[in-house]
Amino acid sequence: MMIFILSVDQLLSNTEQGFIFLFIWNLMRPFSTSVFISRLEGGQEESPLKYSVLALPQINSIQRHRADNPGFMAENGTLVTEFILLGFQLQAELQMGLFFVFLVLYLITMAGNLGMIVLIRSDSRFQTPMYFFLSHLSFLDICYSSVIVPQLLETLNTDKMVISFERCATQFFFFTLCASTECFLLAVMAYDRYVAVCNPLLYVTAMTPQTRLGLVAGAYAGGMLNSVIRTGCTFSISFCKSNQVDFFFCDLPPLMKLACSETRLREQVIYFLAFLVITISISVILISYLFIIWAILKIRAVGGKAKTFSTCASHMTAVALFFGTLIFIYLKGNMGKSLGKDKIVSVFYTVLIPMLNPMIYSLRNKEVKEALKKALDRTRVSK
Repeated sequence: MMIFILSVDQLLSNTEQGFIFLFIWNLMRPFSTSVFISRLEGGQEESPLKYSVLALPQINSIQRHRADNPGFMAENGTLVTEFILLGFQLQAELQMGLFFVFLVLYLITMAGNLGMIVLIRSDSRFQTPMYFFLSHLSFLDICYSSVIVPQLLETLNTDKMVISFERCATQFFFFTLCASTECFLLAVMAYDRYVAVCNPLLYVTAMTPQTRLGLVAGAYAGGMLNSVIRTGCTFSISFCKSNQVDFFFCDLPPLMKLACSETRLREQVIYFLAFLVITISISVILISYLFIIWAILKIRAVGGKAKTFSTCASHMTAVALFFGTLIFIYLKGNMGKSLGKDKIVSVFYTVLIPMLNPMIYSLRNKEVKEALKKALDRTRVSK
């Protein structure tokens, strides 16, 4: 008995990349050739189905049909080559109103975060570890928002949006990379505040340029590792129930609802990674701020307490907003069961928080407000 294992993608297309169905060419009897396809539906394996071998003209016919109808087999338990993002599914007037609202918010986000980066890089007073980390937070917020919002605007403008499998996976990867890195970076910023408040005399020697770069590189490396594993686990799943994603971007909960293969092990890995990233980051932040609060309570001067606390209050606000929304989306027990609420919360952490971060850090920071005022004054004088 001879068995030949071929990829359906090799038979039907030389360009498609995705999941592989196993064709077993089983020569049971002389001059009797058959093909068996083992198919998974709803997580349960069915008995092999017998098909006659495809002749070359039939393969060419299927190639032409797939070219004319991409994703036409989505309901039949086979490959999904593209997704349709359904967005908010509101009335046309409301969608157009939201389009302009999100466009304005996105422009404010870009202006605020780019302005923060330029201000930190151009002013000598901000060449400190705290502002070095803050500039990277602004950079992440720009990337984070740019991965999601332009596509959100396109979805609102067209009501529905078709996105290829590869583009969906790419968006998921960079979204996860930015979110994971921001979690670690917020933990690094909390540690930086701990060293500055609890060990001020050692701060300069502890937070050297090499140490700053190492901490930031560690945050990006942790985010990259989590993103690679999380994306691999998510997009190795067979999506065959439908290709319609009831969301405005490629996020985990709505994609999981389209899975038709067994997802339990992958979901456990994804949950574990999310739990690990959030738990490690929050633990570092909580421990750092417990020591900070203890150090503040030992300060006798009331003015000294207020000044020290004000330097940490903006960071605590950003942490509470960011991690609160992530926990609601990714660590709740019924992930994907209430996509309506998930959409609202997702708008909060993909659109609003990147816009609010520059305001949070500038409005409560006297140095930033003074530098911004001087920069605006110089601009007026130059005009």
